[in-house]
Amino acid sequence: MTLVRLSHSFVLAWGWRRILIAFLAGAGTALALTPLNLWPAPFITFPILLWLVDGAAAGRLGGVWAAAAVGWWFGFGYFVAGLYWVGNAFLVDARTFGWLLPFAVTALPAGMALYTAFGVALARLIWRRGAARVLALAAALTLAEWLRGHLLGGFPWNTFGYALISPLWLAQGASLTGIWGMTFLAIAVYASPAVLADDRADTARPWLPVALGGALIAALATFGAVRLAMHPTSYVDGVRMRIMQPNLPQDAKFNISQKQQVMSRYLDLSAHSTGPQSTGLQDVTHLIWPESAFPFFLTREADALAQIAALLRPGTVLITGGIRPPAPNGVVTRAYNSVYAIGPDGSILSVYDKVHLVPFGEYLPFQKVLEQLGLMQLTRMRGGFIAGDRRRNQHVPGVPDFLPLVCYEVIFPGDAVPHSERPGWLYDHIGRYLGWPFVAGSGERPGWMLNLTNDGWFGKSAGPYQHFQQSRIRAIEEGLPLVRAANTGISAVVDPLGRVIESLPLGTEGLIDARLPQPLPTTLYARAGDGPLAAMLVLALILVLRSRALRRR
Repeated sequence: MTLVRLSHSFVLAWGWRRILIAFLAGAGTALALTPLNLWPAPFITFPILLWLVDGAAAGRLGGVWAAAAVGWWFGFGYFVAGLYWVGNAFLVDARTFGWLLPFAVTALPAGMALYTAFGVALARLIWRRGAARVLALAAALTLAEWLRGHLLGGFPWNTFGYALISPLWLAQGASLTGIWGMTFLAIAVYASPAVLADDRADTARPWLPVALGGALIAALATFGAVRLAMHPTSYVDGVRMRIMQPNLPQDAKFNISQKQQVMSRYLDLSAHSTGPQSTGLQDVTHLIWPESAFPFFLTREADALAQIAALLRPGTVLITGGIRPPAPNGVVTRAYNSVYAIGPDGSILSVYDKVHLVPFGEYLPFQKVLEQLGLMQLTRMRGGFIAGDRRRNQHVPGVPDFLPLVCYEVIFPGDAVPHSERPGWLYDHIGRYLGWPFVAGSGERPGWMLNLTNDGWFGKSAGPYQHFQQSRIRAIEEGLPLVRAANTGISAVVDPLGRVIESLPLGTEGLIDARLPQPLPTTLYARAGDGPLAAMLVLALILVLRSRALRRR
C-alpha cells in the first residue's frame, strides 16, 4: 500500500472506525514517554492525527466540531495510556477510595482531552491544504497545552514536548525554549511526514517539511552535544550530601502507631548502620529526607527532635519534609505540607510551606461542599492542606541558598524559580479568578533546587519515572542542579544539564552520598521565559495566514 492510499484510508474513515483510530493514535503517542522512551513513535501517530483532521472537512462549521471530536479521542487515548498510574493512589486505602479508581483513570484523561479537542478545533479553523497545516496544528495544540498547564491551577504533566527529550542531547533545547517551545517543535516535526502523501497541487515540494524537520532534529542534537561537551560537571566546595530513601510503605507513612518504627528506620539508615560497617554521618554536611517524612507533627514531638539532634554531628544539617500545624498547640484541623531545616542541636533553622497543592490529593475543589457529601482527599486531612503564601529561597548554613519544590511543584515550567516579588497585572486581573497559584518569590536566583517527594502513592508504575524526567527538564531549563529525595524513589542528584550524577532505583531502600553540582549561567529560557515560544507561535500564525491568502488568489 502506498503512502497516499494509506493516508486516504485515514482521511475517509468515519464513525466508530474514526474514533478507534484517533484513540489508538493518541495511546501510541504515549510510547514516546518514559520509561519506554520510544521517541520516534509519534512520527507515525501525529501524521495519522493530521489526516483525520483533513477528513473532518465535511462536518459542520468547516469541520470544526468533527475535528474537536478527533482531538478529544486522540487526547483521551494519550492521557489514558500516560496517566493510568494515577489509579494506584486509590488502592493505598482501597476500602475508602477503591470505588473511585474507575472514575479516576477515566475522568482525569477525559478532562485533559478537552484541551486537546480545543487545540485541534482551533487548528481546523485556520486549516488549509498543504504544508502550512502542519504549523497550524503545532501552534494550536501548543497553545492548548500551555493553557492546560496554567488554567484552574494547571496540570502540565506529559505535555507533548516530553516526547522529544529522551536523548539528553535533544533535551538541551529546553534551555532555549523551555518545554512549551519543545512542544511546538515536537508537534511540527512529528506531523511533517504527513505532507509526503499530499497531492502535488497542494504541496509542490512535499519533501521540504520533512527535510526541515530532520534539519531541526540535527540542529538540536548538535547544540545539545556541544553544550554537554563544553560544560563538564563541576562541584561546590565543602558540600557533602547524603540523601536517604527509606522505601517506606505508604500505609505505614501515615500510621501514628508506627511512629517509633519509622523514626528508627530513618535514623538507622541515615547512619548507614544497615551495612556491614556503620559510617555514621562522618563528612556529611547535609542530610536529606523525603516529603512528609513523619506520621506525626515533628515540632510537637520533643523526643523525635532529640533523636534527630543525637544523630546529627556538629556542622551537619537535616533537611526534611514534614506536616506542619498552623499553631504550636491545640487541635489541628488543617496543616501545611512543609520542608524543615534542622540544626545539629535540634533547632528549626528554616521552614518552607508548599504553595502548589495537589487537587484531590491535598485539597478538594469546593472543599466544604464535597466534604458534606462524604468525600475527602487522598491524604484524609479534613479541610484540606493550607497553601503557603509564596516560594522562597531557603538559607541553610554551609550550602548555597536553595529553592524547595515539594512533590509536583517541580513539574511547572517557568514557575519553578520565581522571578518577581509580586504576581503582576496578569495575576491580579485574571489569574486569581482562574485558580492560578501565587508563586512569586524573592527574585534572587538560587544555587540549586531541592525536590522532596513521595511517589509511593503510585507504586512501581510509569508515574515516578515521568515525575523524575520532568524534574530533570526543570534543571536544564533553569541551568540549576537538582537534588531529589523520594520516599520510594527515584532519588537522585542531577547536574544543570540534566546528567544524573547519582541515583537510586524505584522501589529500593538506600543512601546516596554525593557532592553538589555547580549551577550554570542563567539560561535563555530562565531570562526570557515564554518569549521564544510566543515568537514561534506568532511566526507560525503569519505563515499559515499567508498561505491561506496566497491560495485565495
